[in-house]
Parts: sequence; C-alpha cells; structure tokens
Amino acid sequence: MRTIKHIIGSALFAVSLGALSTAGAATNEQTAVFAGGCFWGVDAVFKHVKGVSNVVSGYAGGDAATANYELVSEGKTGHAESVRVVFDPSKVTYRQLLEVFFSVAHNPTQLNRQGPDVGTQYRSAIFYVNAEQQQAAQSHIQQLTAARTYSAPIVTQLVPLQQFYPAEEYHQNYLALHPYQPYIVIHDMPKLDQLKKQFPALYR
Repeated sequence: MRTIKHIIGSALFAVSLGALSTAGAATNEQTAVFAGGCFWGVDAVFKHVKGVSNVVSGYAGGDAATANYELVSEGKTGHAESVRVVFDPSKVTYRQLLEVFFSVAHNPTQLNRQGPDVGTQYRSAIFYVNAEQQQAAQSHIQQLTAARTYSAPIVTQLVPLQQFYPAEEYHQNYLALHPYQPYIVIHDMPKLDQLKKQFPALYR
C-alpha cells in the first residue's frame, strides 16, 4: 500500500460538466475522465500518450465536501481516484484512449481494488462527459467481452460525470517526481513499459 508521510494543503476546485465538455474549445480539444486504481500510474500512462496535452489527478463520483485524500482514502465518500485527460482528437481518438485504459493503465476485472490497493476509491470507472463517450465505452466493453479478452468479467462502471475535483498538489505528476519510490517502481513503471510495447505509435 502507498504511504504518505505528510499532506500539503492545496485549494480544491470543482470543474463542472459543462466546463469539461467545452474544455479547449478554441483548439478543438476534448476531455475524458478515467478511474483505474491509484491515480499515480494512470496519470503517468496518459501523460505519455501522443495527442494528450494535460492530465490531472483528482477525485470523481462524490461531492466537494469530501474531495480530499484523507477522506477519500476511507472508501466511504463515493469518490474514485481519477484522472482528467485533455486530448486533441485529431491526434489521438477517444477510442484509442479507451484501448490504453483497458489494456495498459489498469486491470478492468478487479472489483473495487487495483493491485495492492483495496476499496471503492480504487474502482474501475469511466466518467463520460457526453453521449458519444458513453456509447464508445459501452461498445468497447462489449467488444472486449465478446472477444473474451479477459478470463474474468469486466467490472468497469460507466457513470455520467458530474464534477471533477483536482487532487492535492503533491499527488500531481507523481511518477515523474518520484521515479524510484518503491510503489512506483513495482506497480507503475511496468505500465509505461507496456504502453511503449503495445502502442509504439502513440508513445512519447
């Protein structure tokens, strides 16, 4: 399990669904929100995908009053550790992000856990921002299920995004800042290796 020696206070702010759906409108950028266990590794994976301009670790699924690490870690807030991904669909499609999410970023068959991390805050979930994302995610899950890609059922939740709350500053860009931290070395560095191996055209 991860250990945090200290907590650095930082202001949390909510980003509404409307703001997310229009994020980067001037440059035609779009936003996706994924939850797949500890946000450190998921954040790092998407930061290495071409066409992604910004990734933020945070919380989704609960309300503003409980959007902080100490409370979320108790597993009773409704929040999941999540990442907000801003991407250019002319360079990487939402479908490609789904492929990375399901095959590299996490294991979609683990219910309310991911590796050594246990609790609903580590659940597998896609917080879709519009009907197109919902349909694409449903279709992708159906295809993976029909192909029997996994030996166990996919348990990923599809949930409409209400709000996304950025996590505390010390959680941001965690892998890049702590590449030799044991948890990172054991659980997250292999994800980057798999990304480069499975999606060489997308890796940067």
